Amino acid sequence: MLQIYENTGKMALGSRLKQLSEALAKQAARVYQLYEVDLDPKWFPVFYMLKSGSCLPITVIAEAIGHSHASVSKIAKEMTAAGILKSEKLAGDARVNQVCITDKGRSLLSGFERQTGDMEAVVDELLGQCQHNIWEAISELDYLLEEKDVFARVRSKFLDRDKENIELIEYRAEHATSFRDLNYEWINKHFEIEQSDSAMLDDPEKQILAKGGYIVIAKYKGSVVGTCALIRHDANRIELAKMAVDDSVKGKGIGYLLGQRCVDKAKELDFRQVFLESNTKLKPAINLYKKLGFKRIVGEPSPYKRCNIQMLLTFLD
Repeated sequence: MLQIYENTGKMALGSRLKQLSEALAKQAARVYQLYEVDLDPKWFPVFYMLKSGSCLPITVIAEAIGHSHASVSKIAKEMTAAGILKSEKLAGDARVNQVCITDKGRSLLSGFERQTGDMEAVVDELLGQCQHNIWEAISELDYLLEEKDVFARVRSKFLDRDKENIELIEYRAEHATSFRDLNYEWINKHFEIEQSDSAMLDDPEKQILAKGGYIVIAKYKGSVVGTCALIRHDANRIELAKMAVDDSVKGKGIGYLLGQRCVDKAKELDFRQVFLESNTKLKPAINLYKKLGFKRIVGEPSPYKRCNIQMLLTFLD
């Protein structure tokens, strides 16, 4: 093993597997020469799919071997140029091209069958000599990556660490400008400012806080980047509203943290229900509310023109 892999360890898994793959490909090329099978090792999966004599469309082959359509198309062209494959129209649908093995390709089959039989025996020997069965490990790894790929897994670690840069604080008078500007920017981006918006955003202390509401502010690396409010309607119900997050920090989970803080605050203040009004075109927002536990309802008519969905969260006793 190269020293770099000894030093980097498991985080170089992709590079290590690529190195192993390249080494196996070079050795496989020598095996093809040994059995006088005039095939490029990278053609193996396509040739294997067609060796029975069936003709198949590129799309079918690509799906079966897990390669892109472009990759299989390129290999098919190379094999056609080598005289191993030929292209013809699919019977009944002249729009679809399919590839078939040629007489030259069939002449390679006897050597190919001997070669693959011996290769299978060698692979079995190698796996038997390994302390860990790499074939089963690869299958397991492939399954796990289909559930959640490497990027998604690393991103989760990144976001967990990045949360150290996020701070949630209660609204103070110094946040008035940020509260107003973030919400105005968000509304103007998706809808139009309405009279109810202006009243609350221009004087949140009087229109929200003085009436028993609550506002939370999100900071990222010291800068205000998000807001969310609770607007009191009566002794039992309070509204989740005025959630806005700056585009520069989208994807960091700040909206969810703001929403969860408001839900927790509503429960702390002994409200039985939290409701909200939104618009179904805001799919990420609707998904966020569902994640917080809100469910769709048909409520009283909304004062906002942009509202076409209402949602409710009820706290159980």
